[in-house]
Order: sequence, then C-alpha cells, then structure tokens
Amino acid sequence: MQIDLAESDEDIVACFPVMGHLRDLANAETFLQRVRSQERAGYRLAAVREDGEPVAVAGFRFTENLAWGRHLYVDDLVALPEARSRGYGSALLEWLAEFGRKQGAGQLHLDSGNHRTDAHRFYRREGLEASSLHFHRLL
Repeated sequence: MQIDLAESDEDIVACFPVMGHLRDLANAETFLQRVRSQERAGYRLAAVREDGEPVAVAGFRFTENLAWGRHLYVDDLVALPEARSRGYGSALLEWLAEFGRKQGAGQLHLDSGNHRTDAHRFYRREGLEASSLHFHRLL
C-alpha cells in the first residue's frame, strides 16, 4: 500500500473511477478541471494505491476559522466498493492526520451525508466524533 498526493493530470484522472463512487461527476475531464479549479483554494487529492492504481482517495484542504483554528478539512473520502474493509480508509485517515499535524493543523474535520450510516460507523470506529449538524439552503 502506498499513499501519496495526486498532483499530475495523469494521477488525478486515475482517481476519477474511485471518486465516482462518492460524487456524481460527468467524466474524467470534468473531474480534472474541477480539481484544478479547487486547487486554487488549497484543495489537494491524496490516493491510496495498490499495484500503482488508486483504491481509495481523499480530497482535502487546510483552512482556519474562529471555532477550530487551523484545521484540515476532508471534502471527500471514498474507497472502491471492492476495496472496502481492507484497511485503506483507516490508513488514509491516519495519513491525513499526520499530514495535517506536520502542516500545523490542530484538528481534522469532515461532513458526512445523513444517509451514509456505514460511513458514520467507520468514522466513529476511527475515533471521529459527531459534533454538529450541517445546514444548507440553495441560493
């Protein structure tokens, strides 16, 4: 198992089949364009690879606010269905936590859809706490 940042166009596009299990994305080109656009605001993409191919990915960024100070926010975290329950998600979360610590983040945060109960069990098992509700409104 190897975990690293997907930085080249080729590496980002290789993450598309995995991310497609979490996000409704039209195609690999659109995915690449959105990742590149979000990178201007600090977004990064990390991948767990087996035999050189991504099996789990996480999109994340560093941000700072009054409530949490400097923290690492995980926008996206997903593994291929056939790669779940093999330790990839745990390894990726630990990698993100260590990467965050090295970059001066004091906390790791993420949001998860109410319907993703399996993910919630996984996050709790990994030591994350459900600490708030997220509200939104379409504009």
